[in-house]
Amino acid sequence: MTLQISLAGRVALVTGASRGIGRAIALQLARAGADIAVNYNRDAEAAAETVAAVQALGRKARAYAASVEQRVDAQRLAREVLADFGAVHVLVNNAGIASRGKAVIDTDPAEPERLFGVHVMGPFHLAQALLPQMRTLGRGDIVMISSVATRRHAGNGAPYNIAKAAMEALAFTLAKEERAHGIRTHVVSPTLTDTDMGRRLARARGSADIHALDASSPFGRVSVPEDVAATVAFLVSDLNAYVNGQNVAVDGGG
Repeated sequence: MTLQISLAGRVALVTGASRGIGRAIALQLARAGADIAVNYNRDAEAAAETVAAVQALGRKARAYAASVEQRVDAQRLAREVLADFGAVHVLVNNAGIASRGKAVIDTDPAEPERLFGVHVMGPFHLAQALLPQMRTLGRGDIVMISSVATRRHAGNGAPYNIAKAAMEALAFTLAKEERAHGIRTHVVSPTLTDTDMGRRLARARGSADIHALDASSPFGRVSVPEDVAATVAFLVSDLNAYVNGQNVAVDGGG
């Protein structure tokens, strides 16, 4: 018997889906049959490219500009997506920003507040806005895209470490609260991935080309967004019936 992921008849809202990991997740879920609501903050052109790529796969897609850390914006986003698609079965909280790489003593106090807003309050606001209808669907799925940074807590990254750790706490709480309503909640934690943010991080670590790190990476290559997207697709599919409240590291075992 061949096992195949099918998300036919389902709708996924992916935040921060204009590029990188978010775009890869949107496309992977669309390949499995889902219609996609593409959230973005600033880059309307990139979001339009994601929409076009989803539509080329034969699925419905539309882009929505919203700063999800703002409660009013998140609520508006939820209302508009529900009005256009009728339901949201899958919520992928991927929108994120990086910290500036300074020690705690040198960090602008506004920076952790800004990261907490995007990584934590955005998912919190969207959960409050979407859970009432998600509870009526029989099955719902929420995925938080975190980072292996929460396992290492490296120096010079407190705002990012704090925000991602709090995001995970929200996910694990939701996994317990919403299980009775058929809603599964997970964390997916990528390692260094070949994205715009990943390439900037590689340069900060002294590698002008991220692929210079291939040889020292698991399986002989740096992770790509499709690695993360495939993990998300499994977690939100019917192939996953009994896994809930887990943190899946997409790090090659490194």
